[in-house]
Amino acid sequence: MWIEWVLNAIAIGIVATIVMDLWALFVKVAFAIPSLNYAFVGRWIGHFASGTLSHPNIAQAGPIAGEKAIGWVTHYATSVIFAAALLAVAGPGWVEAPTLWPALVTGWITLLAPFFILQPGFGFGIAASKTPRPNVARWRSFIAHTVFGLGLFVGAWVVSQI
Repeated sequence: MWIEWVLNAIAIGIVATIVMDLWALFVKVAFAIPSLNYAFVGRWIGHFASGTLSHPNIAQAGPIAGEKAIGWVTHYATSVIFAAALLAVAGPGWVEAPTLWPALVTGWITLLAPFFILQPGFGFGIAASKTPRPNVARWRSFIAHTVFGLGLFVGAWVVSQI
């Protein structure tokens, strides 16, 4: 059923994002490594209305009203879309008996978004190539999206128990 698929995608995407955000909080507290500032995501999206899709440096772009809220809503909405894509490919049976590999592979595929859309749009280059330590940024993205993939699995497992 269409409505069940949508509700599953929403639930799985939200759980996966919470897992990812908890990981980011752990890394921040344990290792003093800050996570992505989602206000920058909102700022980037807010500038779309003026036709600006990329910036030399998103931190220096003009602020947008409500950018923090826009960024956080986008963060969660994007995760729901990724969960919906996983469900579309894996099929409804996967939610009933989720397995780890489809979720992890989906997490790794979602790296395409920051590497080829978000980071270039922020002025950081493809796959963070213009940052001071691109390989460190890439590794952190890989770990975060691996955790997101694990979160997709956890979300599906939770849904399967309901």
